[in-house]
Amino acid sequence: MEGGAIAQFIPLILIFAIMYFLLIRPQQKKMKQHQNMVEALRRGDQVVTQGGVIGKVSKVKEDGELEIEIAEGVKVRVVKSTIAQVLNKTEPAS
Repeated sequence: MEGGAIAQFIPLILIFAIMYFLLIRPQQKKMKQHQNMVEALRRGDQVVTQGGVIGKVSKVKEDGELEIEIAEGVKVRVVKSTIAQVLNKTEPAS
């Protein structure tokens, strides 16, 4: 009876392992890459927000916000985590 109970849980354990390697682990890796990208943002980087707005970072604030210039003289504040993509990275100053 003991072996039969364990045998019933083997498919459940296999399903969880497959879900972990196909869904959970890649999602965690993607989140980590996004977090590293957001932490590396600097003044002068050209970015795209999740809303599709393209602009250049004019100021990186400490409270999780960025100031982005979307047109000449037009600056908006956005939350760092809403940056979807970095188009052009600026070179670090020597």
